[in-house]
Amino acid sequence: MPPEQQPPTLPPQLLLERQSLIDELIGKYAIQSNLPPEALRAVVEVESGFNPQAVSPKGAMGLMQLMPGTAEQYGVTDPFDPEQNIRAGSAYLRSLYDRYEDNQDLALAAYNAGPTAIEQYGGQVPPFPETTDFIRRVRAAQQPA
Repeated sequence: MPPEQQPPTLPPQLLLERQSLIDELIGKYAIQSNLPPEALRAVVEVESGFNPQAVSPKGAMGLMQLMPGTAEQYGVTDPFDPEQNIRAGSAYLRSLYDRYEDNQDLALAAYNAGPTAIEQYGGQVPPFPETTDFIRRVRAAQQPA
C-alpha cells in the first residue's frame, strides 16, 4: 500500500470500533446489493486497507476508492464517509456484476480499469499488471484465513 494510503495510527480500541462499523456496513450493503459479503469485504481490503481516508495517486477516494465521477453518479457527497462510500461502491460493483453476467473477474477488472478497458480488449480482462494483480489480490482476500 502506498504511503498516502496508510491508515492513521489510532488507539487499539478505536481501530476495533472502526473495523466493527466497516464490517456492519459491508454486511448491510452486501445484502442490499446482492453481493457476497466476502467479495465486498475483499474489495474494501484491497482498495484501501480499510482506511476510510485513503486517497490514490489517481484521485480515487475512501474505502472502496471511488473516482470522483463514480461518487457523483451514485450521489456521494462525502467520499470519506464510510457509509456513503460503501453504499455507492457496492451499487457500482453490483452494476458491473450485472453488466458482465456475474463474471467476477470481468466485474473486478471493470471496477479497477473501467468498463471501457474491457470493451477495448474484446470483453476480456485487460492485460494491465495493476488490473490482473487487483483481481488476484481480491480473490486471495476472499479465501478463509
